[in-house]
Amino acid sequence: MEALDLHCELIMDEYREALPVFEAMRNEVLAILRDALERNGLVVTAVEARVKTEESLAGKLALKGAKYDSLSDITDVLGARIVTFYTDDVDRIAAMAEQLFEIDWNNSVDKRKLHQLDSFGYNSLHYICRLPNYPYRFELQLRTTLQHAWAAINHDTGYKSGVEIPRVYMRQMNRLAGMLEMVDDEFSRIRTELNDYRRRVQQLVQNGKLDDVLLDGDTFRSYLQARPLDALNKRIAAINQAEIQEAPLIRYLRVLKALGCNTLGDVSRLIKKYEDDAYRLARHQLGNTDLDIISSAVGLQNICIVCILRSGGGKIGLVRLFEALNGHNSQNEAIAELTFEQASALPFMHQS
Repeated sequence: MEALDLHCELIMDEYREALPVFEAMRNEVLAILRDALERNGLVVTAVEARVKTEESLAGKLALKGAKYDSLSDITDVLGARIVTFYTDDVDRIAAMAEQLFEIDWNNSVDKRKLHQLDSFGYNSLHYICRLPNYPYRFELQLRTTLQHAWAAINHDTGYKSGVEIPRVYMRQMNRLAGMLEMVDDEFSRIRTELNDYRRRVQQLVQNGKLDDVLLDGDTFRSYLQARPLDALNKRIAAINQAEIQEAPLIRYLRVLKALGCNTLGDVSRLIKKYEDDAYRLARHQLGNTDLDIISSAVGLQNICIVCILRSGGGKIGLVRLFEALNGHNSQNEAIAELTFEQASALPFMHQS
């Protein structure tokens, strides 16, 4: 590296003296950003911050030191970066940053608006920010995961290093950049449409239009939020004055589909049709025990058991049920045998 002139050496001396200040700024900026992201419920790929090394700053000054009067004119000695999953999150976090820091609008730049053919990986939003009680500014970059990966690849290949590369490779890189930009936009579009779909589902569930809602993971979760099994579980818990312990019910989705449920309306009808027999089975299971804690899954499990037995599935059907719920387990056949015996004395087993 070529020797620096006296002016640049003075800036380097100021940098060395100010290093503790920049480290303190780095820690404070990271803490502020992480806290704000958590409070706003924003999930990102990375939150990073670094202070320029002495070698990096010296290289910058060797190239364009004359444009800086002092260290305070260099806005990226401290650089922070937030990498998001989606393009629209960049704007959300930008709005957040505007509330957290004083923004130097004259020196900030939204490179996304440049629309250059080869700029995909450099489409970051760059804010120049200031913290109260600190004399130096810092740079905050906001970009997506794909933009971040592309910029790293470009740096590795020398694509943006100023070194001429053959046009055939430049053309291929530009094509890939266009494809990745389209993928970035598509991810955001799909997320938006999924969120709209979930809102529509929640509205249909709230309005009781369950036959209009196909049964899938999202819709089943929305349905369970209405706690349709609470009444049955409380009846079962009252048998032994037991406490109900919450358990995840999403694993019953496969079982319900196998039992012929295609919509939330089918699930609702299944519960109503078999809840009394499911309660009678639970009474037979728990009546001679002193269990004082039951799972919130007991109601739905017994409904599935009754449905299988009333449909002629027998012990084999019960084994398949427990395999679906518990995975392959040597105990599944024994549990199925016991359950079949417990149900055998109940009236529904003798109905044609």
